Amino acid sequence: MKTQTTLTYRRPTLFTDFDQLVVGESTRRGGVSPVPFASLNLGLFTDDSSDNVAENRRRFCAELGILPEQLAGSYQVHGDQVLVVEKAGQYEGYDALISRKKNVFLTVTVADCVPVLIFDPVGEAVAAIHAGWKGTLAGIVAKTLAEMNTALGTHARNCHAYIGTCIDECSFEVDGDVADHFATPFKRWEANKNKFFIDLKKANQQQLIQSGLPANQIEISPYSTYLQNDDYFSYRKENGQTGRLLGLIGITHPT
Repeated sequence: MKTQTTLTYRRPTLFTDFDQLVVGESTRRGGVSPVPFASLNLGLFTDDSSDNVAENRRRFCAELGILPEQLAGSYQVHGDQVLVVEKAGQYEGYDALISRKKNVFLTVTVADCVPVLIFDPVGEAVAAIHAGWKGTLAGIVAKTLAEMNTALGTHARNCHAYIGTCIDECSFEVDGDVADHFATPFKRWEANKNKFFIDLKKANQQQLIQSGLPANQIEISPYSTYLQNDDYFSYRKENGQTGRLLGLIGITHPT
């Protein structure tokens, strides 16, 4: 599968040469949901109708050539727990999913937090990570790579990782109670606003690199959920009443 941009999703360039890999990051376009969830809301835990979400998931999966029944997801709690997924289905309490199962496609839902998708082409393993500011501080990306090594035999040096679309540094303003937990390279003080600004993409990139993943095997989305709100859902921009994007990754079984 080549690099692809459709109405409903974008495929990271980093994964272009891996034909066995199904991977995509949804946009908010091409669905059936009404305002404020317009239109491709893929979140199971919003106030949108379940019928709308089911149809949106069907459309998204059809674009990727898979079925909704092949998805694995979790009700995310902004924690650092990692689940080794053995079969498709909906789980609870995990913010990172890892697997070596073919035709099981891991998902992560976001609307400002960072989706991180990892592929190990040597060990044929994948991960889908939800890294909000709490998960980032808890080191969820580093913990996921450590669990991939323990449970799946993955070595970070072999992995490719995509840091997906989220709220960018220029829009993620916080007070000192949050900023104090972040190291200096990942925060900026703006005196005229009396606020700190946090760079979640950069913070998670450092976790990948410190875990042993080569910098040239990392791609960072150039898009922002907040700034490109016409294309992406933003919890902060839309005051909490919005849909959810989906990051997805999995390996197809050879035919």
